[in-house]
Amino acid sequence: MNKTLIKQIFNPKPRQNGAAWVKFVVALLAIPVVAVVSVVLLLALATVLANDRLPSMDVLVDYRPKVPLRVYTADNILIGEFGEERRSVVKFQDVPQSLKNAILAAEDSRFFDHSGIDPIGVLRAAISNLTSGGRGQGASTLTMQLARNFFLSTERTYTRKIYEILLALRIEQNLSKEQIFEIYLNQIFLGQRAYGFGAAAQAYFGKDLKDITIAEAAMLAGLPKAPSAYNPVVNPTRARTRQQYILEQMRKLRYITDAQYQTAAAETLNVKRESTGYIVQAPYVAELARQLVFDMYKEETYVAGLSVYTTIIGDEQVAANTALRTGVIEYDRKYGYRGPEEFVSLPTAKTALDEFIDDKLREYPDADDYIAAIVLEASGRLVRVARGNGLPILDISGDGLRFVASALTAGANAEKRIRPGAVVRVSKTTKDQWEIVQLPEVEAAFVAVNSDSGAVRAMVGGFEFGRNKFNRVTQAWRQPGSTFKPFIYSAALEKGFMTTTLINDGPIFIDSALTGGQLWEPKNYDGKFEGAMTMRTGLAKSKNMVSIRLLQSIGPQFAQDYVARFGFDADKHPPYLTMALGAGSVTPWQMVGGIAVFANGGYKVEPFLVSKIVDSQGRSVANSKAPVAGDESKRVIDARNAYIVDSMLRTVVSRGTADKAKQLQRKDVAGKTGTTNDSHDAWFAGYSGKIAAVAWMGFDQPRKLGERETGGGLALPIWLKYMKTALKGVPEVTQNQPAGMIQQGDEYYYAEARPGTGVGTLGVEEVKKEKTEEVRDQIF
Repeated sequence: MNKTLIKQIFNPKPRQNGAAWVKFVVALLAIPVVAVVSVVLLLALATVLANDRLPSMDVLVDYRPKVPLRVYTADNILIGEFGEERRSVVKFQDVPQSLKNAILAAEDSRFFDHSGIDPIGVLRAAISNLTSGGRGQGASTLTMQLARNFFLSTERTYTRKIYEILLALRIEQNLSKEQIFEIYLNQIFLGQRAYGFGAAAQAYFGKDLKDITIAEAAMLAGLPKAPSAYNPVVNPTRARTRQQYILEQMRKLRYITDAQYQTAAAETLNVKRESTGYIVQAPYVAELARQLVFDMYKEETYVAGLSVYTTIIGDEQVAANTALRTGVIEYDRKYGYRGPEEFVSLPTAKTALDEFIDDKLREYPDADDYIAAIVLEASGRLVRVARGNGLPILDISGDGLRFVASALTAGANAEKRIRPGAVVRVSKTTKDQWEIVQLPEVEAAFVAVNSDSGAVRAMVGGFEFGRNKFNRVTQAWRQPGSTFKPFIYSAALEKGFMTTTLINDGPIFIDSALTGGQLWEPKNYDGKFEGAMTMRTGLAKSKNMVSIRLLQSIGPQFAQDYVARFGFDADKHPPYLTMALGAGSVTPWQMVGGIAVFANGGYKVEPFLVSKIVDSQGRSVANSKAPVAGDESKRVIDARNAYIVDSMLRTVVSRGTADKAKQLQRKDVAGKTGTTNDSHDAWFAGYSGKIAAVAWMGFDQPRKLGERETGGGLALPIWLKYMKTALKGVPEVTQNQPAGMIQQGDEYYYAEARPGTGVGTLGVEEVKKEKTEEVRDQIF
């Protein structure tokens, strides 16, 4: 140290300079004091000004969270949610203590002791930030987070912090601690479109909040800090690190014992990878219910917490799903493998490859259990595929390659051959093995209703809702083919024909004026003509010539007007003889309503899906008023007519084109197969045990299903597979024979006139003779 400096230190200047030194020190100390006072005054002024501008607390005092529309089955199973915010509102007292403790440990352990601002937390954060040289820790309480969530932006400024503190203090003045905590529980965003911990428990673990474990509670409690960074679906490693930290904090705070900590820390969590999985898959039902509710409530539909209870029966919906998927897959496999969905060039670097696969597979969303994958290696015995998203590589061999074996040979067509870079679909078999499959091109639809009321019991609008939301039950206008014949036969009964009336199944040539087009020479499906046969036999064998001659006799205009009674649009069925073969257009929704008329004795029932709508308080705000068979104001055809058609439709099953249905071993099974021209559409419409149902299969852009493909071979198996579940324990239904009828063997006749038929009160033999001669004169 230099001597001059030493002298200055140990030999101060004369006393006359002391006053100046004191003034200098005082001035030096006064600067920060003045600065602090100035800042305090400015903050106080800002606080006063800001306090006058604080928003009203009404939104919190009268807290009304945005709760999505929820759609349920009749047996209270959730099948759909609609709204930007998935939220399940929970009460403070219903939240498990383990979750409350986990949130406190993660976010604000002194929540129940402070008044909205935690001085200890602020001091701790300040010290931490000073020692770390940055802003590593915050000191936001749950109340401050709530204030920020409801009223403030996410910008990080001192002005916003002042508002946040003032709002927190005001919230604490207006609400109890339990109320604040409850709102926080229900309002905070937690990823996966889930708002609040009730929705998050379902989104991540598929559980009600009351059923979560301590380990799951700690995982959920880690989400508010950064829902994306600590999302266990997207970032499982970071999420687990955060969870372990929270468990450690819970132990330190004595919220859990050492033993509970050890158990929770070691627990393997079963995190849901899909965010829209439901126990009962019914997306077409849920979407139709949403549309119906939106027509009533508009945008309130998605935020008002409405619950829609449909008429769907959970087990029957599952059966319908399985039946339709099985039918479609069996048809698709019969026609072989069409080849990969695309071919891509794979990067050589491992890191680039993983990223490429993840990006590419986002273009191919999973279709239920048909999962998109990219082939890495391929030979005749083994195919290695990657599914992306960190999932394990799959090696598929043996039976898993059976369906695509022809695409693995050296001589396979280049467009069909499976090779590295091919985008394929894989699925798990019932034996827990993987196989290569393909998405079917063919589509199908199925709907079942209560034939007495019209309540829809099950509905499937297509193979895969995620791929195509077009609901073929309600939106697809297709030719009904021979399933339309029962309605023509009913019209003929209305005109006085009987089941024993003989009709000629012989060649016929129809002038273009009667068809609305060119000269028509129709054929039977089997290409055979069998001569004179009764109406009953004609329907059982689905003879086209018989239907055409019946329609020719009663008149197409009469038939067009008549079929409207069943709910069909008359203008969709032009009054030409082609109507006899189902050349018009119907939807499966219309068809199931129409066939139900024969099942219930002649009453028109409108299919309906929603039984009631309940508001967020559990009050019923809308109820269906379904007509019930037996209400004579709903009668559309004579009871005798319905009874006779029912008997003919049972003959279709006992000895006709639907004889496969005999496997149900019930006497009340009735229905009609349908196959359109060139096999573009395959149908079955039928009923048993007060359940009417319709199955359809075809291509969205109509094309031939294949040589000799029929409704009995494609649609009927779907119908049967569903009915085997739906009819379990259901007694057979026997219709009571209406008054005014005479039975002779297996045949029935009118004993008295039906007004307008032109048939008098004749005896049985006279009726048979008169109508047979009349028909012979007209159309033989």
